[in-house]
Amino acid sequence: AVTALGVLWRRPLREAVGSGVAVAVAAVPEGLPLVATVAQQAAARRLSTRGVVVRSARVLEALGRVDTVCFDKTGTLTENRLQVVRLVPLADGPSDDLADEELLRLAAAAVGAGDDEAHETDRAVVSAAADRGVATDGEAEASVPFATGRGFSAALRDGRLVVKGAPEVVLRRCTDAGDAARRVRELACEGLRVLAVADRAVEGRPDDLEAAADGLSLRGLVGLADTVRPSSAAAVEQLRAAGVRVLVATGDHPETAAAIAAQAGVPDADKVVTGAQLARASTAERARLVADAAVFARLSPEQKVLLVGALRRAGATLAMTGDGVNDAAAIRLADVGVGVAGAESPAARSAADLVVTDCDLTRLVDAVAEGRALWSRVRDAVAILVGGNAGEVAFTVLGTAFGGRAPLGTRQLLLVNLLTDMFPALAVAVAAPRAAAPSSDGGPLDGHPLEAVLRAGPQRGFTASVRELVAVRGVATAAGATGAWATGRPTGRRRAGTMGLAALIATQLGQTAWSGRRSPLVLATAAGSLLALVAVVQTPGVSRFFGCTPLDPLSWLVVLAWAAAGTAGAEVLPRVLKRAAVDRGTVSGPG
Repeated sequence: AVTALGVLWRRPLREAVGSGVAVAVAAVPEGLPLVATVAQQAAARRLSTRGVVVRSARVLEALGRVDTVCFDKTGTLTENRLQVVRLVPLADGPSDDLADEELLRLAAAAVGAGDDEAHETDRAVVSAAADRGVATDGEAEASVPFATGRGFSAALRDGRLVVKGAPEVVLRRCTDAGDAARRVRELACEGLRVLAVADRAVEGRPDDLEAAADGLSLRGLVGLADTVRPSSAAAVEQLRAAGVRVLVATGDHPETAAAIAAQAGVPDADKVVTGAQLARASTAERARLVADAAVFARLSPEQKVLLVGALRRAGATLAMTGDGVNDAAAIRLADVGVGVAGAESPAARSAADLVVTDCDLTRLVDAVAEGRALWSRVRDAVAILVGGNAGEVAFTVLGTAFGGRAPLGTRQLLLVNLLTDMFPALAVAVAAPRAAAPSSDGGPLDGHPLEAVLRAGPQRGFTASVRELVAVRGVATAAGATGAWATGRPTGRRRAGTMGLAALIATQLGQTAWSGRRSPLVLATAAGSLLALVAVVQTPGVSRFFGCTPLDPLSWLVVLAWAAAGTAGAEVLPRVLKRAAVDRGTVSGPG
């Protein structure tokens, strides 16, 4: 058996395998880390010119996979400029201007001394009181500011404890709320943020105002409006068209949150889950809630973190946007944290991976598009590096097996890598993506430079697509080079090797130029590399240094013909195979 194997192990086959191994080892695409890094930096630079600051270029990879975006409401979907637009006195007596002013005076009195900057609702109430010339009665003797866990603010003035806060909290502390709950729902359904105002007489100065805020008399409701940003509806529509699920997370009343979400165009805005429901739910129930609901209301900062964790465990690649300190923890936990400029607190910006600098939420769509385009460019660059090297290995093995010795020398292999790997791959990695053709469907993505990339949906199946590209590019490259080499063999070994070298490089450059045909940078790089190849081959001293011989016009015509055939084959072969698979019923067709 050993003797038989020795007879079969002929010299050409030994040299073929040995040369293939040598080429495979020497042609390892060590430039892959550089290409990925350069692609990330180029995408980050482009986004910076469009109002998006990328704090970590690595997050662009996650952006390409984002399939869910969760917006904070106040300050993100809305402009965070609250204004008092409705006063609803509920105490005994007619509802007139005097009653409205008294309700506004009480609401402003509940802010407390020095607390007018504690919360945006406090600022809106104080501003409305100042605009109407309504003054409070001196300084508060004691006060507690608004806090998410407490749900109200309170102040003690002239023997009366005045409380202002979330209706569901304040109404529970009132002795007789009447039909106030119905009025709250009506105001909330109009998209208003609602505050309940109540008071009671107290003796002395209670040690604990929070505990003393009980047995109150309801005085009325204050409705505040927060305008939806002009860019919110456009951003939501574009994200939906790009295959991204859009959610809203807020600390506001459920009805208010649903109304604002509907104004912004969020689908299923009527499907609302509260923070309390989310916190009480089991793990399985929580997964169902986050899968079905589109709006999450009355969320504390801890419950926002709970929501982000539940979405990620459900398999979502999540981008979380926000502008306040309450959003910071959730932003940091998400796959991609997005801060909005003009935030009331720098905590959100510090925790974010991306910062939208001009409050235009469509910038987030640009960031998602760049993330997806990054995957596409890296995939093409990997195909150039690995697929080209696979073609070189195959050509070397075939040439050695049929010719008795390797068709390319060491210097020629280095020349191939220099002209086909380095500059073309970098050009593909940094090239600005361009639209395939102007869209005319009038859809939300119409005119976006990355419309085709956005419509393709989040990045999935990267390994499978790269494997296919590498295989096709390797076969096409080997076919073009082997064909030219075999055609030139009757004219001599040196000329055949030169023709094979030229066709090997030209075939790879042709495929690179075709895949990047919409990028002037890629086309210029491919053309420059081809001219460098011609100069090397046709310059006598340089040609001899690389083991080549100058080629006549007919030989160049043969080289270019085989290179064109290999390039065309790389485009035609996958379509033929896919069509055959569709005909056999093994795949479902396009998409």
